[in-house]
Amino acid sequence: MTENIATPVEINEPIHYDPGTIEPRWQQYWQLNKIYEADFGSKKEKFYCLVEFPYPSGAGLHVGHARSYASMDAFVRYKRMKGFNALYPMGWDAFGLPAENYAIKVGIHPSKTVAENIAHFKVQCQSLGLSFDWSREINTTDPAYYRQTQWIFLRLLKEGLAYRNEVSVNWCPTCRTNLADEEVLADGMHERCGNPTEKRSQTQWLLRITKYAQRLLDDLKLVDYSDKIRVQQENWIGRKEGITIKFKISAQGSDVIEAFTTRPDTMFGATFIVLAPEHYLVERIMKGEVKVDAKTSREIKAYVASSRSKTEIDRNSKGRKKTGVFTGLFGLNNLNGKLLPIWISDFVLSHFGTGAVVGVPGHDQRDFEFAKQFGLPITRVVVGPDGDTSEITELVQVQEEAGKMVNSDFLDGLEIREAINKMTDHLEAKGFGKRTVTFHLRDWVFSRQHYWGEPIPVVHCPQCGVVPVPEKDLPVELPFVEKYEPSGTGESPLAKIATWVNTACPVCSAPAKRETDTMPNWAGSNWYYLGYLLADKLGNSKSQNDPGVAQDDVILASEARPESTSDTNIFSTTKNLINHWMPVDIYEGGFEHTTLHLLYSRFIYKFLFDLGVVPGPEPYAKRRSHGIVLGPDGRKMSKSFGNVINPDEIVKQYGSDTLRLYEMFMGPFEQSVSWSDSSLQGCYRFLTRVNRLTLKNVTNEETPKELLIALQAVIKKVGEDIEALKFNTAVAILMEFINGWENNNLKYEDAETFLRLLAPFAPHLAEELRHKLLISTGWDADSRGSIHLLSWPVYDPELLKQDRVFIVVQVNGKLRDRFEIEAGADERSVTAAAKALPKVKKYLSNEHLKIIFVPGKLINFVVTD
Repeated sequence: MTENIATPVEINEPIHYDPGTIEPRWQQYWQLNKIYEADFGSKKEKFYCLVEFPYPSGAGLHVGHARSYASMDAFVRYKRMKGFNALYPMGWDAFGLPAENYAIKVGIHPSKTVAENIAHFKVQCQSLGLSFDWSREINTTDPAYYRQTQWIFLRLLKEGLAYRNEVSVNWCPTCRTNLADEEVLADGMHERCGNPTEKRSQTQWLLRITKYAQRLLDDLKLVDYSDKIRVQQENWIGRKEGITIKFKISAQGSDVIEAFTTRPDTMFGATFIVLAPEHYLVERIMKGEVKVDAKTSREIKAYVASSRSKTEIDRNSKGRKKTGVFTGLFGLNNLNGKLLPIWISDFVLSHFGTGAVVGVPGHDQRDFEFAKQFGLPITRVVVGPDGDTSEITELVQVQEEAGKMVNSDFLDGLEIREAINKMTDHLEAKGFGKRTVTFHLRDWVFSRQHYWGEPIPVVHCPQCGVVPVPEKDLPVELPFVEKYEPSGTGESPLAKIATWVNTACPVCSAPAKRETDTMPNWAGSNWYYLGYLLADKLGNSKSQNDPGVAQDDVILASEARPESTSDTNIFSTTKNLINHWMPVDIYEGGFEHTTLHLLYSRFIYKFLFDLGVVPGPEPYAKRRSHGIVLGPDGRKMSKSFGNVINPDEIVKQYGSDTLRLYEMFMGPFEQSVSWSDSSLQGCYRFLTRVNRLTLKNVTNEETPKELLIALQAVIKKVGEDIEALKFNTAVAILMEFINGWENNNLKYEDAETFLRLLAPFAPHLAEELRHKLLISTGWDADSRGSIHLLSWPVYDPELLKQDRVFIVVQVNGKLRDRFEIEAGADERSVTAAAKALPKVKKYLSNEHLKIIFVPGKLINFVVTD
């Protein structure tokens, strides 16, 4: 096997590391030989790895994409070498606001900008040597794809989970569209454009995600999510147990206000009620349905108008002076017969609880601030552990867990927890309230007043109302329009296309109009993990996906008509395929999508599970998120800061293997890290050394025992670290190993083993060097196939259990020598042996020594004055 190997290997090529020549050659080889395509007929154990498919923006891939894609690519390559039938697909989340905003910015139709951007993204992915299975490529703007997105919507509609309602929505004046709660950041800014949002009332399509709130919460126990991901989902779903209490409005007949609270024990301390400006009673007052005097009516209308122009962050900012207006109405506290004045204040939000708050200013900070501002009574009903029963003039402590009830009638003397239970029972028994479980989660606002999205497949008939488009007529295709800018009037640009809007009712054939709102960014990504599995069965149209499609050949969405099919529920015909591949084994993506896409797609998958078309309740068995890559200055990368790193420039200068390796080496995968040019160059130097050592320090003689043992340790640790997504430490031990290789030769087989370990991280160089080694031995390199199809090395546990070990000897942290000694030797024995070494002894003339000893590995003599 090794008889033709010279000592060292002779290669009639320069040793210079030239990624610009190496990488395109192997990328073409991999593509032509389709070595990364999953075998859908294989009986091997499957491994489905998913990374979030990108919005194909004009900026192209950034280093954050590269960190995610390259790291998981290394994981998938490792899994293939471990014998798994691995699926690692890629596609394009090409509908939605980002694509439309970019098209508006450059003045080119989104169908063309999307095609151009996809072509650019794909070239970038391929230049990084990412082992995506391009035979599974999908595009959410392909009618063959969004036919199924529309089918899912129709089934949601049929099951009562899609509905229309006039609701208070988040409105982005900059983008001129409404937003779901999840698309508004904590500071009230639009998560896409970064500008302030405001509230407005509008008729929208919504999805009843709240029907799945408890299941979305409970089923987090079924999956392996990072703690911070799980906690953020739990907090966003926001389950609370409490009681909804009714307060009859004095002099208003049967009208009542309902308020939810988790602290009914404090109701004897209630002194007022506060409504959100969006509360239904406020709307009735402004419409004149609930009578107040003319002056109060004017004040309410002015206050509500002012409140709705503020962001939520403004309304809830800590320390902000409380504002409000008294309605002149009172609510009856059934516990003591007191009338509570009803106010309106913008610190109360309509989508939290019932939009009404019972003010207990003695034991709630916001209520206290409001009462002080407007001179309302403050009553103590809880005495804390300090025993203070004095009048409350400043709210120093809010008693939540410890305390006893006072001034509370039949609750006096009870501990808080006991009082809560007794009061809840009392209110329910008297019919004044009802035990309630509430969630922070709200129904998902699903419609957008934009052009670039999936048409909602319903028509509006004057006689029949909202009528679903028959499944056989799907997809309802997005028409081509010249003017696609958002109107800002509350209507989609589609409303202006009479030839498309005007149609016939599928039920009665009377004139009807199509729905002109489109679906949101997230519609196509709710099921795309299934789309990859069905890509060859969707009948994808001539490609917007193909970077080779010329500009003049780009197919607009309106022209990309797939062949019709009688069975639009493709899920029913591919059930065995879906059952085999689902759930996704690991899903990696941005932490910012935890309460957006991740939550939405879990909901849709559960719905599909209820329909019987998927095998389990959860789409992703495991979820991890990578930390963002900050600029060299430690700030988030931004053109305005001038700190953006262009991955294309890095590939051009150093090669994609260097970029890949650095993205994994730069720090723990789930932590944010700052870009460092010096560390990047260090990775390039490492690959240059590997190139030189492989071509010069390989022999047919046995590898020195110490180096062979070290290689076994590397095999063990690299495999364990990849499994744990500890890519940085896996790379680190590879770097450490070549220090020992520098002054020694590796036997051919051992050099190939090292290259296999390197292959997931630097696939091009590993392929190139193994190829050269094969040529040097006289073998036919082509007949041996790709290094990425070889098996993963298996370490020899016996070699790692050697009777003797090598100890590194340092003086003040600098390597001075190393020696062999019996495994398990104690510190005393190692110290004596190390001090006797000539290369060490001369540095130890000073007897003031501090000794750092790592058993079986290292001893460091720290010489002090």
